[in-house]
Amino acid sequence: MRRENPSRLTEPRLKKYAVASSATRGPAWLAQQERGHAGSIRVGAWIALRIGRRAARLLLHPVTIYFVLFSIDAKAASRQYLRRVLGREPRFADVHRHYHTFAATTLDRIYFLKDRFAGFDVRTFDEDIVRGMIARGEKGAFLLGAHLGSFEVIRTLAREASRLKVRMVMYQENAKKLSGALAAVNPALAQDVIALGRLDSMLEVERALENGEFVGILADRTIRGEGTMEVTFLGALAQIPLGPFRIAAIMKRPIVLIIGLYRGGNRYDIHFERLVDMSVVDRASRDAVVERAVRQYVERLEHYCRREPYNWFNFYDYWR
Repeated sequence: MRRENPSRLTEPRLKKYAVASSATRGPAWLAQQERGHAGSIRVGAWIALRIGRRAARLLLHPVTIYFVLFSIDAKAASRQYLRRVLGREPRFADVHRHYHTFAATTLDRIYFLKDRFAGFDVRTFDEDIVRGMIARGEKGAFLLGAHLGSFEVIRTLAREASRLKVRMVMYQENAKKLSGALAAVNPALAQDVIALGRLDSMLEVERALENGEFVGILADRTIRGEGTMEVTFLGALAQIPLGPFRIAAIMKRPIVLIIGLYRGGNRYDIHFERLVDMSVVDRASRDAVVERAVRQYVERLEHYCRREPYNWFNFYDYWR
């Protein structure tokens, strides 16, 4: 791989960011049934690791064709997104490429989880942002990503190159699924997941930050009971969760945007950007700063979507 270039949370504040009852109607992405489980992931990982990446990639084409033909709702969402980002009516080849990009990054995730970086060409841009924070002895920060490209390549690269401990914060139900998947591939990594929805979730986040760890959040999807902000994204209004930004403001921590774009073949580009330093924000201006940070976050997502349009992996009606 080559490179370029405190205030404590009180219980009432914790409850403010707790996930609402499961009886509450959830967002569209939670209504979709996740395909596969730990058992199938274990089998898939075994095959991929035994036959190697080149041979495993040959299997992506029939798998992609199957899902393009039979995943009706996800295909409609793919076409909706591609229509916005490409500025034209998407062709079958565009939808196929969108699905294939997702499948390729999912396959590569297995190799990253097993720390098998040989054969990958990973470039990093502005990594000194994080390295500088570590060198200055700053205690923890939030790494905000999205379902855009691969977060796994970011997490494993950070662990390998910068000796950076990254804890992932996830919705509780998805955290169970992810933990099962991680246990199927690399059991040691399952402990790096912090599940939302428990009373002690935010305390666990705060402890991680106090220990100098970085907390990763994919901040582009809403969860039940969480406040949102309506922002224009790719020409239409979308609901963006406020929770990650508010938590960073309350905990007075910097936010770094981090995006891992798949460039095709064996190539990935990882981009680091300073988003906002919440450690210097006073309470009176907190809401205004959070609002600006959300808008900036969405603007940068739009920038990277237009740069690599097939890397967007929200296969549901995002603008509903």
